[in-house]
Amino acid sequence: MKTICFKNYQELSAYTAAEIADAIKEKPSLLLCMASGHTPALTAELLVKKLLEEEIDYSQITFLGLDEWVGLPRENEGSCYHFFTTKLFEPLQLKPSQYFLFDAMSGDLKAECTKMDAVIDSNGGIDLMLVGIGMNGHIGFNEPGTSFTALSHVIELDETTKSVGQKYFKEKTALHQGITIGLGHLINAKKVFLKADGKRKADVIKKR
Repeated sequence: MKTICFKNYQELSAYTAAEIADAIKEKPSLLLCMASGHTPALTAELLVKKLLEEEIDYSQITFLGLDEWVGLPRENEGSCYHFFTTKLFEPLQLKPSQYFLFDAMSGDLKAECTKMDAVIDSNGGIDLMLVGIGMNGHIGFNEPGTSFTALSHVIELDETTKSVGQKYFKEKTALHQGITIGLGHLINAKKVFLKADGKRKADVIKKR
């Protein structure tokens, strides 16, 4: 594992966007998995700008959303689906066949996990993952104590995650479960960027 420190959020985001763009150039059929939220937000915006300005061919990439709040409609502005639609899918005009996200409103969440695992397996594993680390050390909704061999799964959210997660919503929202790509897929990914931004994450990074 290599640790890189940046002066600020802008430099961190620009570096990551450039790395993803280069990965797409190297492998046009890249299987890319990203987290949503504040930490990767600028990376997503800069990636779109780079792909369009440099006319990089991204027509063959497949995109995976890392996780989603269970029971949250896609139309909710705090949903991961809304984040990716506004930050990536619409600006890049990606075809629906190019992206896979969990349907957190599904009556069969186990089937949602099975479908996601099948997409990953059929593509030979994830080529590049961009994930953040939470205030309690979680990655995606893989809360502390999650098995390192876990594939896609539904999990009860930690109290810290429920509390911190309120920042994504305009009004108080009941958060109980998350559905997420598991640590087993992360460990087997060909390349992973684990991002942490700001002093508030310093303690959890030291512990990890």
